[in-house]
Amino acid sequence: MRWIGITLSTFMMLLAMAFGVQAQEEYQEGVHYQVIKQPVQTQDPNKIEVTEVFWYGCGHCFAFEPMVQQWEKTLPEDVLFVQSPAIWNAPMEVHARAFYVSKALGIHDQLHQPLFNALNIDRKRLANEKTLGEFFADFGVDAETFKKTYNSFGVVSQVNQANSRARSYGIQGTPEIIVDGKYRVASGLAGGQEGMLKVAKFLVDKIRAEKQS
Repeated sequence: MRWIGITLSTFMMLLAMAFGVQAQEEYQEGVHYQVIKQPVQTQDPNKIEVTEVFWYGCGHCFAFEPMVQQWEKTLPEDVLFVQSPAIWNAPMEVHARAFYVSKALGIHDQLHQPLFNALNIDRKRLANEKTLGEFFADFGVDAETFKKTYNSFGVVSQVNQANSRARSYGIQGTPEIIVDGKYRVASGLAGGQEGMLKVAKFLVDKIRAEKQS
C-alpha cells in the first residue's frame, strides 16, 4: 500500500509538472508573437512596458479601444501601459500630432475617444492642421494656442520618436502590441484582438518571472 501511495504521489507530481510545462508553452515564439531583433528602450526600466501602436483612423483600433482600456484597468502595479501613434503618411502624422497636442494641453482624456469617433463614425478626415485646429476649438482650445502647440519642438520631437519606435518595432499594421520593447504581438498571430491581450499577458508574466529569477 505504501508503494502504491508513493507511486501515485509521483504520478501526480509528474502530471502537475506536465501541465506546468504546457501552460508555459501555451504561446510560442514565431507562432503567436515575434521577438524584436534589436530590443527597443522602454520609458521606465523598473516597469514592464506594454505599448499599443495605433492610429485614430484605423477601424480595427477603434474597435479595440474599449477592450484595451478595460484591460489596462486590470494591469498590476509593475506594468506600464502606453499608447504610441503609428505614422506611415501625412494624415497619420497629423493625427499623431493630435495625440501629443492633447497631452501637452492636458485634455487628452476628454479628446481621445471623440477623436476616434470623429474619424470612424462621423467620417471626418481631419487630415491637416486647419481642420484639426477646428476640432480642438470644440474643446475650448483657441487657434493661437493650438497652432503654437501643434508646431512646438516638444510635439514634433515626440512624433518623430513615435515614428522611430514603430519602425524599430517592425510594425506591420495597427493595432499591434509591444511588450517591454522585446516582443511584437499582432492580431493575425494571436488569433484576434482578444488573443492579443492574452498573449500580451503571457509575455508580461514571462518577463516578470525572468526578472525575479
